Amino acid sequence: MTISERDIMGGLAKGLAVIETFSVEQPRQSIAEVAAASGLDRATARRCLLTLAKQGYADYDGKFFTLTPRVLRLGTACLATMPLPQLVQPALDRISDALGESSSVSILDGGEIVYIARAAQKKVMSIALMPGSRLPAFCTSMGRVMLAALPEAAAEAILTAAPRPARTPLTLTEVPAIMAELARVRRQGYAVIDQEVELGLCSIAVPLINARGGVVAALNFGFAALPEVQATATAQHLPLMLQVQADMQRVLR
Repeated sequence: MTISERDIMGGLAKGLAVIETFSVEQPRQSIAEVAAASGLDRATARRCLLTLAKQGYADYDGKFFTLTPRVLRLGTACLATMPLPQLVQPALDRISDALGESSSVSILDGGEIVYIARAAQKKVMSIALMPGSRLPAFCTSMGRVMLAALPEAAAEAILTAAPRPARTPLTLTEVPAIMAELARVRRQGYAVIDQEVELGLCSIAVPLINARGGVVAALNFGFAALPEVQATATAQHLPLMLQVQADMQRVLR
């Protein structure tokens, strides 16, 4: 369906753009910072922020704005209508308990992955992850298995358009190098990341495939980047992950 420009509410679009500038890295921002991050002029950014504050979606201390828990209503409503989190959560809990490692499921949203389900065990990452959390797709195991499922031109377009900062000295940031890694992921059917997101963290991911053969999400495990763990992680984790993949394919439409 084609949507006409005259049917678009510009104010709503600008308000959503302002909300999206807030992140783990930038949880507290001034009007000038939001204007720069959103591409809006300062006056428009100010009106959007004050409206969010008036409606209870942001706090304002006279200089800086922060989002309030009320904004979670927007994401919670979306997650509540998605059957996938409810379908995968029991499997995540089961295999996380079996392996003693944290597992997650995410979907692809442009150049980012969005966590929709998680079973936490021992903490490996320094940041707290939960449903709704986002990470870059280009350097995460779940992002790579989902990018690898796209046509090469589509994956390359996403990589080219998205920021690709080096999160660690081991992060692949050049598009040709990432595309070569995606080709390997496509051949082997899973992705392994060695400390590209955070030093000390490795992860392995497989795609979740629906009954029609389409990749709809990704499942991963995170584990410590210790030689004794890395040597056996794939052999221990992959069979259980592939079993979940097969189970999910039977129920995902």
